[in-house]
Formats: sequence, C-alpha cells, structure tokens
Amino acid sequence: MKLYSANMAPNPRRSRMALAEKGISGVEMIDIDLAGGENLKPEFRERNSLAKVPVLELDDGTCIAETAAIYRYLEEIQPEPNLMGRDAKEKALTEMWDRRIDNALLMPIGHCFQHTTGFFKDRMTPVAAWGEEAGKLAAAFLPILEQQLQKHEFVAGDHFSVADITALCSLEFGKVIQLRITDEFPAIQRWHAQMKARPSYTA
Repeated sequence: MKLYSANMAPNPRRSRMALAEKGISGVEMIDIDLAGGENLKPEFRERNSLAKVPVLELDDGTCIAETAAIYRYLEEIQPEPNLMGRDAKEKALTEMWDRRIDNALLMPIGHCFQHTTGFFKDRMTPVAAWGEEAGKLAAAFLPILEQQLQKHEFVAGDHFSVADITALCSLEFGKVIQLRITDEFPAIQRWHAQMKARPSYTA
C-alpha cells in the first residue's frame, strides 16, 4: 500500500496515527507538496479527483480518499486493536464523536487558517470575515469536549478510538490559529498528556 500524505496537514496525520495504532507496517509514505500545488496536478487528481490528501492506494491500484473511509478500511483488514467500537453502541458513539470533532473543530480550524492567512490564495478566494468566525466556532467546541472528557477517559467513552486521533490532530493543528488548550480545560489537558505518551503520537 501507499499513503499519499503531507507532513504538516492534520488529515494525513490522522491516517498515519491509525496505521501506527494498528501496527500496519510496510506502507510507502509519499509526501505531497501542498504549498507547491503538487496535489493539483493531473497525475494526483487521477488518484483523488478532489485533489486532497490523504489517499490510501491499495496494491491493486484502488485509491481510497477521505480519512473516515481510510479508518474504515484499516479497521476491516485488521480488526485489532479495535479503533472504531466493539459493539453497536460503541460503534455509534465513536462515529458520533468523530463526526462532531471533524465538523465542529477540525473543519472550522481549517477554514480559519485558509481564510485568514491566505495560504491557498492562488487557488481560492479568502474571506477574512468568515475565517475569523470559523475560528470562534472552533473555540466554542472546546467546552463541549472538556465536558465529555470530564466524564470519560477518552473522547468517545472508555475506549481509545479514532475519535481520539481526530481530536488530537485537530487540536494540534489548532496551533496555526492560536487555539490553545489553556488551564480552563483541565480534562483536555489530562487527555492530551495521555495522547502524547502513545507511540503513535510521533507517527
């Protein structure tokens, strides 16, 4: 398999962490130069028409984009250690929290970054006002995550899951918009320290 990645981007990091947690080795890592527009070239668009990373290319040439789909594929080919829930309820809660974090934290952080910095102004029209609003929306999710982690050891409950991976990569990417885990959020700080101690943290 090959993983088309980008070292500084949060979604490829989510996939790399999942591979590490699963102990799946032998995957060729191919770094894509996003700033240079390598993802916009025809040869990459053949793998993902939306020109986004990550893309997991299977040995038969099949290309799987979208991080949640990559999570699902890895879970199916290697069920243990389980990352997406062990029964119907746990699976539903894991997907619920993973989607919440993706939509309410990671996506607004990305919009804030893109629209306030103009990093991709060569391929989009930045709207600074929307970027600022998106940053506020991301910050507004932190008390919700804090409340959840006050009740549970991990994001989706009492079992480490892809929701933890998504939350970690989102929060660390949040540094680009000065989103910080302050002392106002002790449960998130406790959880974050746990995440940094996992071997997959440096994947």
